[in-house]
Amino acid sequence: MKILKIVFKNAFRHKLRAVLTIFGIAIAVLAFCLLRTVVTAWYAGVESAAADRLVVRQSVSFIFPLPYSYLEKIKSLKGVTEVTHFSWFQGVYKDKNNFFARMACDPETIFKVYPEFVLTKEEQEAFLKTRNGCVIGEELAKQFHLKVGDHMPIEGDIYPGQWDFTVAAIYKKRDKNVDGSQMFFQHLYLDERMKVEAPARAGYIGWFVVKVADPNRAAELSKDIDALFANSRAETKTETERAFTQNFISASGAIFSSINFISFVIIGIIMLVLGNTMIMSARERTREYAVLKTLGFSSFHLIGMILGEALIISAVGGSLGVFLSFPLIQMVEQGIPKGMFPSFSLEPITILLAGCAALIIGVFSAIFPIQKALRTKIVDGFRFVG
Repeated sequence: MKILKIVFKNAFRHKLRAVLTIFGIAIAVLAFCLLRTVVTAWYAGVESAAADRLVVRQSVSFIFPLPYSYLEKIKSLKGVTEVTHFSWFQGVYKDKNNFFARMACDPETIFKVYPEFVLTKEEQEAFLKTRNGCVIGEELAKQFHLKVGDHMPIEGDIYPGQWDFTVAAIYKKRDKNVDGSQMFFQHLYLDERMKVEAPARAGYIGWFVVKVADPNRAAELSKDIDALFANSRAETKTETERAFTQNFISASGAIFSSINFISFVIIGIIMLVLGNTMIMSARERTREYAVLKTLGFSSFHLIGMILGEALIISAVGGSLGVFLSFPLIQMVEQGIPKGMFPSFSLEPITILLAGCAALIIGVFSAIFPIQKALRTKIVDGFRFVG
């Protein structure tokens, strides 16, 4: 107990230096947690991709449409349990800065293929009965203070003109990684208007999503689907939902890889900060360590004292950094556009990495001071003037 008391007092003997070091570690851990949260949030969609879903898109590019007539051919393949489809609508709701996914869909099959969008049977029927009805996520409803029955006028860009939608239902998220800020409306509503205003665009959809009975046959079914439309005017490329999501975000992959790298560079910065503090502390106490050796303190005692001091400072700084990360990440979450990330929260793995990093750095920063204290002879310690 006396050794522990000495360790604690030594850690805070120079209060200003100890406090500044702790705050330096806390800020570094805070930055690490924030950057890692951005990375994990960006890839959350990939991690939550279902193994039993395939995405069928135009082989040239995702932006080119596919004929609606492909639906029945895909559905006829053995191993396919359900097929739904989407078309990216985009448009502007109130302001161009209000970004969230707006897509035309098949109201009869979307919730069979995507059970993570939770609606009651009555809500699904209300969506089916309302031709210009839309289903929005609970987070979107909260952001814009929308409720069932409200109107959502959208100015079209990809599909020009004024579009008036009525909120028919609000879906809930099955789990936290599900995007709760999307809007879906009936493809039939879009197609009927295209038949009048732009006949050449009618009868097309953006992409199909195929639910398969056996995820282990995903690769085989992908080849079978693409073979159906080989040498056609609109050949397809079929891939798992995970691969599709990865390709979709690959344009920003280099940026987020850099962020991920920087987050770990910060760990090195913490080590330099704490290492510098411990070296200064050990240098100042060279004569004290010589006195302790004279009094019979063993090498084990000296190691415990120096290591304990480093661990106390790193643990306090790391804990403070993690504690401050929660309100900071909540503030950032409120400031980013809804729909940019499915989920933006501090993950347990990030907390674990930050905590382990702080403790490991405490150990490594004590190595040099420990070596110096053990190697210094008692006589040289008494002669030292620092």
